[in-house]
Amino acid sequence: MIVAVFVALGAIIGLVYCQELYHWLQIPLLEALGDTGNFIATNPFESYITYFKVSFFAGIFMVSPLIFYQFWAFMAPGLKKNEKKLILPFAIISALLFVSGAIFGYFVVFPAGFYYMNLILDGTGIKLMPSMSQYLSIALTMLTSFGVAFELPLVIFLLGKLGIIDRSTIKRTRRYVIVVLFIVAAVLTPGPDVLSQCLLAIPLWILFELGGLSLALTKKKT
Repeated sequence: MIVAVFVALGAIIGLVYCQELYHWLQIPLLEALGDTGNFIATNPFESYITYFKVSFFAGIFMVSPLIFYQFWAFMAPGLKKNEKKLILPFAIISALLFVSGAIFGYFVVFPAGFYYMNLILDGTGIKLMPSMSQYLSIALTMLTSFGVAFELPLVIFLLGKLGIIDRSTIKRTRRYVIVVLFIVAAVLTPGPDVLSQCLLAIPLWILFELGGLSLALTKKKT
């Protein structure tokens, strides 16, 4: 209920700037399309629905630290006394990783992916004119996926704390995890090119190694 109230408040703020926020989301694809690029609305109410969705997700991103804090606070009864002190740091780190993943997807993966996606249509006579709602669905799905994917080192650290995995597990499964990460990157990236796939897979690989490093450092301290 607390999360719902704060998301609603964030959505109200997002509603004030919904047009600007949606234009900001459009920029990577508009730059890839060049002068011929434009968006269309396929029904009279599409713009209203799209702007409301933008406002709602803007609210989620704005209050993401609180959402993660409530999640970890929900887990608190099952934690030891010394572990409960980690709730606030975990909430902050979770929010930072989530937002960092979304920002990385927007500024790095989007431009490369959309460029090669548009390049495929070059010379075919086909013009890409995405609808407002379809593009929003694609953009938000990808940004959310990137945000969740960047939680990888924290997930590894928690699994290590629970005794499910250790440093040897990381070493033993590294080759398989790398393959999985490249497959995940291929699914999440907008274009079929190898470049945009690598732009996501390699950072995920680095985050995986950072998660393994956190296990090693924790073991040394204990």
